[in-house]
Amino acid sequence: GSHQQSPTRSSTMTKGTSSFGKRHSKTHTTCRRCGKVSYHLQKKVCSSCGYPAAKMKRFNWSEKSKRRRTTGTGRMGYMKNVSRRFKNGFRENTAAPAKAKAAAASS
Repeated sequence: GSHQQSPTRSSTMTKGTSSFGKRHSKTHTTCRRCGKVSYHLQKKVCSSCGYPAAKMKRFNWSEKSKRRRTTGTGRMGYMKNVSRRFKNGFRENTAAPAKAKAAAASS
């Protein structure tokens, strides 16, 4: 081969620029559970959180990923009251025991 490529590449196969113009279909859309654009429309599964699986997707080899979405990164609407309830023995539907009088404590 002494054949040389012509400087202007018109209808040759290329992996770059011209191929990128053809990309206009969406593979992923927003996930209902994690809110990331990771829900695969054909597979019907989220690549980030694993929805619709009952348990959240989680791997030990990705420590950062676990740190981002672990307990305590949200509002903890339930969990933040548990330690206080534990301290009082998870009592329910009862009046709190009467505290000692302030006068008795000062003497």
